[in-house]
Amino acid sequence: MSVTLSAPEMKAEAGVAEAFEALSRTFEAFKETNDTRLGEMERRMAADPITEDKLIRLDAAVDAALGKVEALSLKARRPQLGGDAQELPVNREHKAAFEAYMRGGDAGGLRRLETKTLAGALGPDGGYLVPMTAEREILRRMAASSPIRGIASVRQISTSSFRKAFAETGPAAGWTGAGVNSTPPQQLSDLSFGTFELFAQPAATQTLLDDATVDVERWIAEEAEVAFAEKESAAFVNGNGTSAPQGFLTVPQVANASWAWGSLGTVNSGASGAFPATDPGDALTDLVYALKAGYRQNGSFVMNRKTQSVVRKIKDADGRYLWSPPSVAGAPSSLMNFPVVEAEDMPDIAAGSTSIAFGDFRRGYLVLDRMGIRILRDPFSAKPYVLFYTTKRVGGGVQDFDAIKLMKFSA
Repeated sequence: MSVTLSAPEMKAEAGVAEAFEALSRTFEAFKETNDTRLGEMERRMAADPITEDKLIRLDAAVDAALGKVEALSLKARRPQLGGDAQELPVNREHKAAFEAYMRGGDAGGLRRLETKTLAGALGPDGGYLVPMTAEREILRRMAASSPIRGIASVRQISTSSFRKAFAETGPAAGWTGAGVNSTPPQQLSDLSFGTFELFAQPAATQTLLDDATVDVERWIAEEAEVAFAEKESAAFVNGNGTSAPQGFLTVPQVANASWAWGSLGTVNSGASGAFPATDPGDALTDLVYALKAGYRQNGSFVMNRKTQSVVRKIKDADGRYLWSPPSVAGAPSSLMNFPVVEAEDMPDIAAGSTSIAFGDFRRGYLVLDRMGIRILRDPFSAKPYVLFYTTKRVGGGVQDFDAIKLMKFSA
């Protein structure tokens, strides 16, 4: 059965294809210019400043083209509000009560609903729960725009913390039979993850709220997504674990040869604050193979844009570039055939920095979402604007310390 696209959908699809083609052309020009630079360095021990300048401009153009492709693909992947949950009477009632509160401040309907479900224990000062459809929309959008959330394990909980037992030496498994111990000893660790309150404070004009054509659920989801995603992304990388989720870069780090449970193993790049001048790709190969095969097959590189700009120039022994742009629209860039996740909160390359992570983040990092997003309407603090104090509780931390390795830029 054929599917007919609407005019806006056809236009969006054409825009993604055009941006993707522009990215491919720009990267080909980048490779050609970098090859020229490398040839000049071999012949004259230094590259022509004009070539260097051209390469810098093309590198920025690749970043811009890649950003455009990712933005258009992200927009296309975002789901629309709605679904079966919206059709249930209780959800329709919640949606109507929520809209009355958002537009005019009438909290009576929400207060009655939360009293019925015992969800209003915090009282009006704690705000009111958003409808299920709006909460799901916010979480879906955050999964698409928060880089670490997109590759980590995500679990919803109803309490303020989560604890799990984990076998440091792997799960106990074996064959049972005569003379065989069916319960081999194992060392268990008790991992505990707390959740922390994350807030956003979107502002709206009363004119916007009075406009019946404005979908207030969609509006709050769009506004909260950006603020939530930026803050939690920073925490998942560098959070301290006391006032925010613990980031994977803030757990203890040791040389991979001395790795022990509770720390992340590091692999040196071979030069202080840089890749080595000769065979720089070997350091990336060492990082990949520092990870056990069971994790490596689902591995992803995590780095920021500046670091990606550096690895984009690296070739293998056969002269092939290790970094590749997305093969299809909506796919990530790749490095040595592994996906590259761009997280701007990763550090720039510097002496002793751990600027590249590689691992199976689905097994290595856990994100916790406490169920329920709350909103408190405030029409007084920023007149003539209406503020919406929006809160959710989020936690996170490393759950398998053997699943993530870091590149340390040291000799």
